[in-house]
Amino acid sequence: MKRSRIVGTGSFVPPRVVHNEEVGGPLGLNSDQIMALTGIRTRHWAEPGQASSDLAVEAAQRACEAAGIAPRSLDAILVSTTSPDSAFPSTACHVQRALGAGPVMAFDLSASCSGFLYGLSMADAMIRSGQIRSCLLVAAEVKSCSLDAMDRETALLFGDGAGAVVVVEDESVRPEAAGIRGVRLHAEGAGHGLITIPAGGSRKPNGMETVCAKEHFLRMRGSAVFRAAVRHLEQAIADLLKEFGLSAVDVTRVIAHQANARILEQLRRRLGLPREAVYSVIERYGNTSSASIPIALDYAVREQQVTAGDLILLGAFGGGLTWATALVRW
Repeated sequence: MKRSRIVGTGSFVPPRVVHNEEVGGPLGLNSDQIMALTGIRTRHWAEPGQASSDLAVEAAQRACEAAGIAPRSLDAILVSTTSPDSAFPSTACHVQRALGAGPVMAFDLSASCSGFLYGLSMADAMIRSGQIRSCLLVAAEVKSCSLDAMDRETALLFGDGAGAVVVVEDESVRPEAAGIRGVRLHAEGAGHGLITIPAGGSRKPNGMETVCAKEHFLRMRGSAVFRAAVRHLEQAIADLLKEFGLSAVDVTRVIAHQANARILEQLRRRLGLPREAVYSVIERYGNTSSASIPIALDYAVREQQVTAGDLILLGAFGGGLTWATALVRW
């Protein structure tokens, strides 16, 4: 039976480190207050002119090196981003060109912070169907360019970065062999306005009026998002575990979207997991949107917090509203 397997991970964050004092100063908040609110001490921001594709290429190269696969041999390139280089052409085509990959499919997908898992589902499905045998999946975000420094709901949280995985076909017949066991995707358009950039699309093109109204900045209703994230993710995780006949104690490691440390703690408690089971890098990198899971996964792998045979639970929640879960045997 065909299945897909992650064989390489990579990540990259821009060199510029932004401390809490820098984002908290305009809002009258000190570093300890921000830490208590978010669990974040630092985040990385891109320099002017540094685009999502620049970060994506760095992460992709590291993932390909870890997998031992040359970019030229890839069958597909998927990029999850809500901060593309431009409306079109796709950021994935920029990545394809920079990597020197062949003339294979390359496209972007947009599912906000759930985008990496949406992309993982697409890569898994294409491999299982026989359409491709290998896929580079990258999530890359430059959120700093859409932040209002005076908006407490967003200015404290977001960082820039990229994470990548190489997914390949694996024909092992063993039930417990390494591979992606399942990815489940969800959306609820009724919550569309909870996380949004109001202007810049065809409904409300950017212009002098929208810029003066600061409608080109990211806006979020933080409390409502917090409640929805915990509720939806808890239920989705419970459903996924039940589907596969598992309980939370069967999971070696949980790597969830790094949105806010308090969300991660709520999930941990509700699932009844020990503190060490939930892996997080949010203190160092903040909320990097769809890049947060692959960045955390890459660090967990390189720090040997994820090893062969481990059962990994992935979970994400973001604008749309969207949310997703996945089970991966490493």
